[in-house]
Formats: sequence, structure tokens, C-alpha cells
Amino acid sequence: MVKNEVTLHVNGETRSLYIRNAETLLYTLREKLGLTGAKPGCLNGDCGACTVEVNGAAIKSCIMLTIEAANQQITTVEGLQDAPIQTQFVEKFAFQCGYCTPGFIMNCNTLIEKYPEANETVIKKWLESNICRCTGYKEIEDAVKAVLTSNQADSSV
Repeated sequence: MVKNEVTLHVNGETRSLYIRNAETLLYTLREKLGLTGAKPGCLNGDCGACTVEVNGAAIKSCIMLTIEAANQQITTVEGLQDAPIQTQFVEKFAFQCGYCTPGFIMNCNTLIEKYPEANETVIKKWLESNICRCTGYKEIEDAVKAVLTSNQADSSV
């Protein structure tokens, strides 16, 4: 089996490792780097449980090859370091079983960064890319709105 050395920039750290060309980023993060926040769900890009940020874009790591992520900036839920969206997920009870929560947090974090003045339509559209089977999306929407409102209040001061 042929393996290639790649350099990954994950959560502010540079890591070199050997991978197979067909290895997904999700597999590499979980099995080789021990970063288990991104969850395997559907494994075909539908559910969003494996969402991470790559160069500031929300990416489903189950459908991205690790080789494609080489030398890119990757952030997992472990790398957020108490981001406001994490706090709001707790305060707004935006989770139940928690399996999909890391993917939602990463997707919402990207949404907040890309669209700091997002309206309800934009929020709902972004949340369509992730699936939660345990709860409704209202609490998740409330968490996003709370962060956006707080950021807007901070920027007007």
C-alpha cells in the first residue's frame, strides 16, 4: 500500500503524517490525529456531523480527501477554544444527544464569521446542511442569533 507524506495545519499546529491517497479527512482527523469531535454519520456528505472548517469554509470532512487538505488551515471543534457559539449552544440548550452538535457548531461558527449580519432566511438556509434527528432547530437558530446580536452590539460600541 502506497502512502504519501502530507503536512496538515490543524487547530494552529503543523502535523506531518503518512496517508493513503484515498483517505478522507474525517478518517485522518479521528484515527490518526485523535481529534474525535467530527463525527462519522452518513459518510456521504448529507448529515453534516463531520463538518470542520478548511480555510474558513465549512467542509464535510467525510467527502474531502486528506490529500486535498494538505497545507490548508483546518479547524475542528477542538480548536475553537470557547467560541461564543459554543457558549450559546449550552445557554440555549441547542443540543440533545450531542452527536451532531460539533458539526452544527462548526457550521454555525462559519456562518457567523462569513455573515455577521445574517438574517433569519440566511440562518435557516445554512442550517439545512446539517441534520439533527433528536430536536428541532429553533434552539440552534436562537444560539446563532444570540451570537450575532452580541457581535453587533459589540461593534456598535
